[in-house]
Amino acid sequence: MTLLERILLPGDSRWVILVRVMLAGVFISEGYLKLVDPAWLGAGRFAKIGIPWSDFTGPLVGWTELACGLLLALGLFSRLAAIPLIIVMIVAILSTKIPILLGHDWWIFSLRKLERYGFFSMTHEGRLDYAMLLGAIFMLLTGSGRWSLDERIFEAMSQQDKSDHLNEHRK
Repeated sequence: MTLLERILLPGDSRWVILVRVMLAGVFISEGYLKLVDPAWLGAGRFAKIGIPWSDFTGPLVGWTELACGLLLALGLFSRLAAIPLIIVMIVAILSTKIPILLGHDWWIFSLRKLERYGFFSMTHEGRLDYAMLLGAIFMLLTGSGRWSLDERIFEAMSQQDKSDHLNEHRK
């Protein structure tokens, strides 16, 4: 099996579409908001929490979430699309949830004002981040599922391989 075939391998489940749609819905909307209202969720927010080069990283993350979310919605290159989303979610947890856990600024990241801090506050504030991270890891491990463009492409490639193999034997 070629590398491309391994990347496109959709997995066996038809119901992966539910995870894909959930992830796509959140990432598409969050990416869009980072781009259309950068002061609220994009570069402005990134600057407040201490993410470097916020005028660059804000739109970069917005476009990444939007593009990879669309790929997940379509079930196209879902395994590849999951990788940048995993990175985005790890950075989100490190930059916003670790300061809440510690109750003070951490490394280059600023603590935001909350009623309380510590483990349970961090887990409460991070529940969506954890769900999105684990969902993206799930997509990386399982693929797009049977109801996806990856499935159609993989099937077409498999049919072409079978056709090529038969033609070789006929020669």
